[in-house]
Amino acid sequence: MLVPPLLGWGLSYDANVPEPVMDAPQLEAFLAEAFPHARMTLVVDEVTARGVDIRQPFDPAQIRPGGTISGPTLMTLADTAMYLAVVAAIGPVALAVTTSLQIDFLRKPGPVAVLASCELVKLGSRLAVGDVRLRSEGDAALVARASVTYSIPPVSER
Repeated sequence: MLVPPLLGWGLSYDANVPEPVMDAPQLEAFLAEAFPHARMTLVVDEVTARGVDIRQPFDPAQIRPGGTISGPTLMTLADTAMYLAVVAAIGPVALAVTTSLQIDFLRKPGPVAVLASCELVKLGSRLAVGDVRLRSEGDAALVARASVTYSIPPVSER
């Protein structure tokens, strides 16, 4: 895991989060198939029973004035980490969608790869809630933290 678990934040986990049904190569293949025009070139580093760790390699196009990785890049990475955590847990459901994303930018990330670690806090039949921590590669300090909620379509609509 890229960053320490979230239990130290006082969160209590849903004991019903299942073991993942998709591994890292399957998630990368699913993402490429479901979003063929996506410009992100992320790597799934690890899939656990609680979530995923992903990496967005550095791309100079992600830099904003001031020499830092842009906020939209960080938000997209947080959202994608949550999406992949949900899909890893429930299987290839392309129609799972973001219903809420709240992000706190904590410090400026340097011009390096950004790592995102998502842990599912709650996985229900219709909603999933996760917490995502982002940091610059090579630095343990968090650059952002996000709370993300996803809507999961009913089984009949998958």
